[in-house]
Amino acid sequence: MRDKDQQQRFVEWFRHSSPYIRAFRGRTFVITFGGEMLTDAQFPGMVHDLVLLNSLGIRLILVHGARPQINKLLKERKLETEYAEGMRITTEPALACLKQAAGSVRVEIEALLSMGISDMPLHKLPTRVVSGNFVTAQPLGIHGGVDFCHTGVIRRIDTGSIKWHLEDENIVLLSPMGYSPTGEVFNLTAEAVATETAMQLQADKLIFMADESLPAAKKGSVLHELTQTEAEAILVGRKKLQETTRSHLEHALKASINGVNRVHIINRHINGGLLLELFTRDGVGSMLSAKSFEDIREARIDDIGGILGLLKPLEDEGQLVRRSREILETEIQHFTVIERDGLIIGCAALYPYLKEQIAELACLAVHQDYRDGGRGHELFNTIVKKAKRQGINKLFVLTTRTADWFRERGFKSVKLEAVPVKKRSLYNYQRQSKVYLKDIR
Repeated sequence: MRDKDQQQRFVEWFRHSSPYIRAFRGRTFVITFGGEMLTDAQFPGMVHDLVLLNSLGIRLILVHGARPQINKLLKERKLETEYAEGMRITTEPALACLKQAAGSVRVEIEALLSMGISDMPLHKLPTRVVSGNFVTAQPLGIHGGVDFCHTGVIRRIDTGSIKWHLEDENIVLLSPMGYSPTGEVFNLTAEAVATETAMQLQADKLIFMADESLPAAKKGSVLHELTQTEAEAILVGRKKLQETTRSHLEHALKASINGVNRVHIINRHINGGLLLELFTRDGVGSMLSAKSFEDIREARIDDIGGILGLLKPLEDEGQLVRRSREILETEIQHFTVIERDGLIIGCAALYPYLKEQIAELACLAVHQDYRDGGRGHELFNTIVKKAKRQGINKLFVLTTRTADWFRERGFKSVKLEAVPVKKRSLYNYQRQSKVYLKDIR
């Protein structure tokens, strides 16, 4: 890697991804994909990425589908399958095809996982894969006069055994089948198995590798973040969702409502999509979470490292006065931050002079990757509301380079004498900062 630009890109990527690497260690991810992926050119690369995730200490449960493989066997045997309520009616012949197809897919996945990472030192480390009868099911029975035969519903997931294998650093591989205490086998969907497993294990993430991205309202764009309420609105309001996309979103919503912190839907056709979704700030897929992915809140003492990192480039450029960690520790109660998936991407401070009913707005900064999203304005509005709650009538700022931004928000140039005496005594005449004032009553 001799090209300096390439070296710098790698350094930036590694710096941005390292917090996720640390945060994901020991976490449990359930990842599901259809049988279509086995014929996809991207699949060997995805298996490579799965082994890499396992080597980073992430506990993986993989749930595979086998629909195209089952359909192929049915066609070869000149058997037809009926569907009702969107589910396959699993007759005895169809069940035989399911067993054969699922077994073949499972063996193929295990073989690929056993290869490890052949082009890295990690290939010497064994990647152990465990499969078994972890899913207990029962027959779906007769619905609307239709007998679904060997199509089943999940009764229980053997979470104790799965956890034991995960703690032993094994990858757990589940097939779209369930077993009864009497030895019967039932046809399940991979989505249902993955969702139920994630719910019963209270997994940290449930990930669907899908045929397409979840489209946003704007044509050609991806809906990267959504809440439970927004997911419900999409399911009710959009009639043109692909059947598989609708199924993924329905299962994602169910998992989220039942305690899975983050659910992701990733387009399986994106090369390295799994890594891009997990280790970059904005990802390439859609993420459903119970609470907002991004939040404006009061700063805490453990935010100091993030605030320092945010302010340093502006301090180096001379836009902000340098603040040490010690100063920030004593002033942290004055700060408001924007937190995005555990990272501080924006901050601002309010220093009130209650006797004069005036306050200083300082340290307003937004990470360079997020300056076009109106976050600076959101921070400003939050600070104004905070000031009003304290009985503040006026805000002032001292700035050397961002006067236009404040003038656009109603600030007017004033003399230094307009600020409190205590602040005047600390004024740095070498910086020659200009003073701007805004009435917020």
